[in-house]
Amino acid sequence: MRILFVTATRIGDAVLSTGLLDHLLRTHPGARITVACGPAAAGVFARMPGLEKLIVLAKRRGSLHWLELWRQVAFTRWDLVVDLRASALAWLVPARRRLTGKGGRRAGHRLTHLGALFGLAPPPLPVAWTAPEDAARATALLPGGPWLVLGPTANWSQKVWPADRFVQVAQALTAPAGALAGARIAVLGGPGPGEREMAAPVLAAFPGAVDLVGSLALPEVAAVLRRAALFLGNDSGLMHLAAATGVPTIGLFGRSSAAEYGPTGPHAVAVEADGPPFESPMTDLPAERVLDAANRLLARPVAA
Repeated sequence: MRILFVTATRIGDAVLSTGLLDHLLRTHPGARITVACGPAAAGVFARMPGLEKLIVLAKRRGSLHWLELWRQVAFTRWDLVVDLRASALAWLVPARRRLTGKGGRRAGHRLTHLGALFGLAPPPLPVAWTAPEDAARATALLPGGPWLVLGPTANWSQKVWPADRFVQVAQALTAPAGALAGARIAVLGGPGPGEREMAAPVLAAFPGAVDLVGSLALPEVAAVLRRAALFLGNDSGLMHLAAATGVPTIGLFGRSSAAEYGPTGPHAVAVEADGPPFESPMTDLPAERVLDAANRLLARPVAA
């Protein structure tokens, strides 16, 4: 079975779509899958089993990137085309079956929308694919444990929780009486503009922290996250990737909506600022509430 899967440009949306791919791989063993996605999200799928081809869809003027994608896929007969980008592509290539997403914002969580496209309720949870070499790199970077991994960056400054509050919560968690007493700290962030500046105050507060900002490929990031006792971070692609690995994850929300994009999974929780979503600044999210959420999450049993 040959499947064309057109997915997101942003890392977070791409991670959410991995649940559908995992469902396809389980229901169609041996399927050969071509994934088309944006450059930033390519690493999400780099280690996916059954991946026949990964097409990186870099945006071009006049939507010419869609023409380039059509040229690469139009002469293959597909058993299934899944287009989460709500483009016309699915109807311009030969296919036995087509599933296309809907454009625009809708009420409800994005993962629920993705599951509905396949008639799946509850929707399949996202997954994170890694290789043995990624795990080996992660072990070398973060030996032993426990590790508290912080994600103090985001692709938009209005989604960034104040650095001093990350420091306050991390200090409380790793203190002798804390839930992660003695844990070491690692700081993750993307290579995007400004992310190092966002992370700098947190790194300065913990001179012994492992600085991983912008230095790893996404499969390596996923392997690093698997070594975390807790990931604490802003609403971002890293947050969704952490939740997909299954580690305890806390996502912080203010100018975005946890009802639409909160982290998913049995060990993932969102903590929101006071006030309506999209209107509340991140400064309205107190450190005490985040610390309480972290303590409660860490008290839950986590399956191996």
